[in-house]
Formats: sequence, C-alpha cells, structure tokens
Amino acid sequence: MTAETGRTGSASQGPGRPETVGLITLSHRGDLERCALLFETIDRHATPRGCHYVIVDDEDLALFAPFARPDRKILPLSGFLPWWLKPIPVLRWHGRRYWFSPFGKPVSGWHIQQIVKIEATRRLPEARYCLIDSDIYFFRDFDLAALAEPNPTPFHVHPGGVMVNRPRHILWIGTASRLLGTRLRSLPADDYIDQIIIWDQATARAMTDRIEAVTGHGWVGALCRDRNFSEYMIYGTFVADTVSAQARHEATGQSFCRTHWDDDPLSEADILAMLDAATPTERAFCIQSFGSTPLSTIRTSLETFHSTRGSKNPKSRTEAA
Repeated sequence: MTAETGRTGSASQGPGRPETVGLITLSHRGDLERCALLFETIDRHATPRGCHYVIVDDEDLALFAPFARPDRKILPLSGFLPWWLKPIPVLRWHGRRYWFSPFGKPVSGWHIQQIVKIEATRRLPEARYCLIDSDIYFFRDFDLAALAEPNPTPFHVHPGGVMVNRPRHILWIGTASRLLGTRLRSLPADDYIDQIIIWDQATARAMTDRIEAVTGHGWVGALCRDRNFSEYMIYGTFVADTVSAQARHEATGQSFCRTHWDDDPLSEADILAMLDAATPTERAFCIQSFGSTPLSTIRTSLETFHSTRGSKNPKSRTEAA
C-alpha cells in the first residue's frame, strides 16, 4: 500500500455486516439549514434504511453535532483523506477552498468531495450507499431496502448524454478512460451523472484497485495528478467496461430525483407544479443550492404538497427501471 492511497482498515470487515443501503451526504456550514430539511424528509420518507453518514469540514462538526443520533452520524472530512492532503488556510479562489497535494497542483474542495465519496463508500459498514447532496429533499416514500443485496444496484445511464457541446464532460470521460485503462468513447457518449446515485461497495473497491493497477499510483494520488475527473463518470465507466461489475448492477434511464437546474427564484406554485410533473420513479427533488429560491419557500411547498396531494402520491417505487 502506498501513501497515495490513503487506505485505512475498513469498518465493514468481519461477520454481521448490515446488508442495507446507507446514505452519504457531504455538507458544510453554508448548507446547514438545507441539510436540516433533508434530514426531516429522510425521516419521513426513507425508512427503513441504513445509517446516514453526514461528512462535514472538521471545523463544522460542532454546528452539525445536534443532528447526530444512532442512525445519523456526523463525521469529519479529514477522516476520509490521506495525511498528505492538507487544507491551505489562506488560499481561496471564487469561494473555493484548496488542499495541498504533493502530487500536483492544489486540489479544490470540489475535488476533495469526490475523493471523500469514494473513500467513504469503500470504508463504511454498509454494502451499498445512496449518495445524496444536501439540496435534495424527498417528497415521496423511497424504499432503500428494495435496493439492498441481493437485488441489483441501479446503474443510472443517460445514453448519448455527453455531446460536443459539453466540454467538461468530454474531459471527464477522457480521464476515466486513462485512469481505468479503457478505450476512449466516441461522441455522443453515455453520461452516468445524476442527483441521487446508488453505489456498490465491492464495485467501488474494485474500481480503485483498477486505477492503482493501471496508473501505478495510489488511487487518491492518481486522481490528484489528473484533476479533470468526475467520480460518477469514473464509476460509470468502470461498470460499463467490467463484466463482474455489470453483474451487480441493472442499467436504468430513470432518475430518482427531479431537478431544477437554473438559478431563477421559484414560487410555491412553481415548486408544486414541479412535483406534480414528477415521474413515478422520481421520489425526491433538487433545487440547486446556488439558486435564489428561499429555503422557506421550499419548506412551505413541501408542507402544502403533503397536505393537499399526499394521498394521491404514486405507490412507493424505487426499482431501477
């Protein structure tokens, strides 16, 4: 094992590991109130489930601590990073924090979040994880138990979603191919990014093993050297090119989340229309945190939805197709 890997012992080793689906959320003090609403909607709509692991900047632990309980653990970001990745206190660019890396230029907080998602999936106790951001809220029941082993892991694929007008995505598929030693896809290529993603732990571990075998570096160091990466594109490319991983997954073009991508402010009527238009598989919605819709409007819209439309919700469906 190399210093670049950042590996520590896995909490999932040994008998009696829970065959459930846990949740992983990375957050920070700026999203504290959004995270609180996410917690409320998970408690209402996402049971039974495994533990919810909320990973925050070390200095934000005290702020999030009141939300901790046996099925919701608040964990420090540093616990999922190798010792050599250190935050640079004085360096910020466009509001982003940066970490020092001995294997290339400083890496941004956006890169760090992706690395932590991978490491948390590799190390925490559950066999599978639902990766969900703090600006996503459930409005229908979401049966995570239906996604646990021995059922296949949903594998979200948007066929032909990467086209010539998406330059960042093109960089990401190139990086995934280099790191995994796979053929470079021609355009249009498949897109594997979505708002709610289910990852399989055994697949994530095999993915990082492949990166180390191909690059000759620890997987964290390999990502830091390349920089233009997307964790979801790497995972998706690995599954698409690995027969054993395909056997653990079931491809789907359906999303679990309805998303408003623009930054324009939404009214309560706009949000209710958004929820009314959701497909049966869409159990949550996302209004991007960088947008200008007040959180109070989102909360009021949820309350109105439950009081006026709750009994009309489609039956809980979380199947992959």
